[in-house]
Amino acid sequence: MNVLLTGGGTGGHIYPALAIANHLKEKYPDIKLLYVGTAKGLESTIVPKNDISFATISVEGLPRKLSPQLIKAGLKAIAGGVEAIKVVRKFDPDLVIGTGGYVCGPVILAAKLLHKPAIIHEQNAFPGVTNRLLAGFADQVMVNFIAAKDYFKPKNKIVETGLPVRQEVFNISKAEGLAYLGLAKDKVTLLVSGGSLGARSINQAMAQCYPDLVKHKELQIIHLTGKNGYQETLGIIKKLGIDLNKQKQIILKPYLHEMEYALNAADFCIGRAGATFLAELTACGLASILVPYPFASENHQQYNAQALVDAGAAMMILDQELSKETLLTTIIQLTENVEIRQKMAQQAKEIGDKEALHKIIALLEPYLQK
Repeated sequence: MNVLLTGGGTGGHIYPALAIANHLKEKYPDIKLLYVGTAKGLESTIVPKNDISFATISVEGLPRKLSPQLIKAGLKAIAGGVEAIKVVRKFDPDLVIGTGGYVCGPVILAAKLLHKPAIIHEQNAFPGVTNRLLAGFADQVMVNFIAAKDYFKPKNKIVETGLPVRQEVFNISKAEGLAYLGLAKDKVTLLVSGGSLGARSINQAMAQCYPDLVKHKELQIIHLTGKNGYQETLGIIKKLGIDLNKQKQIILKPYLHEMEYALNAADFCIGRAGATFLAELTACGLASILVPYPFASENHQQYNAQALVDAGAAMMILDQELSKETLLTTIIQLTENVEIRQKMAQQAKEIGDKEALHKIIALLEPYLQK
């Protein structure tokens, strides 16, 4: 059997597709997989490392305003559509799966033009434009948040599956996470992460908090700045008189590939509200302070964060309201009040879905057994 997967631009679109792909490889050893993305997207470096065939088409996001760039992107979309038809026809998939991003558009449309079954997955509480447009063409629409159902028609296509989480996240114990990172077992552990590229507002506010936080000896912090924010954050910390070489409370890193260790070591975390990150922290049962990225398309990260806040699993600070004062107060509250922290963690675990991947595979199987 042949399965074509597509999704790109961000890890939030790529990693769920890879989780599905890797599980399909385990269950069906003879399966042939093809991932379609763009040459410039993050998927072009991540997917080949997972031993999955990779093909590219020429497509880019469409600007929202009329401009020469819109015309250029439109022409590229037409070319990408032709390329997608060629790829789908040649690979001849039994099923096409899209997990979001503008690359999905031409691929899913090509699948339907060639009468191939297609299923899409929406990670966010407020669906992206591409998936809202594609829903009418897809055979089924899988959603992570139940709130997303309101934005899709027809309703009989919609299935709530949750978001597939990498199996590695479930294989690490708290003790293993602490040991791997060189952290103490008897302290409250805070994880700070703004994603692979970092979050400048979180980095700056967090750095300003350190002179006060180091006075709380019961607290230890692993701060992942993102590759673009490491030097700036380190510079702020040094100017504030903190020598990271002389104390063990703060671990500052640009990035951590083995994120599963940090997630399982932490007692609570600070981060953006991308769907994949939220799926992983709820799977781990982790209390959180969420700072949604304010420029996410259609503000979908705030919708994601609000879903966790409404469930009692998280606190939210809007980016424009983020400061040393607001962040410091919230961190100290969760550090010192174990009851609040544990209640939030319990609520996170209750809404976390460890069975999402199995639900998705069960939904795909009828298409694979025809």
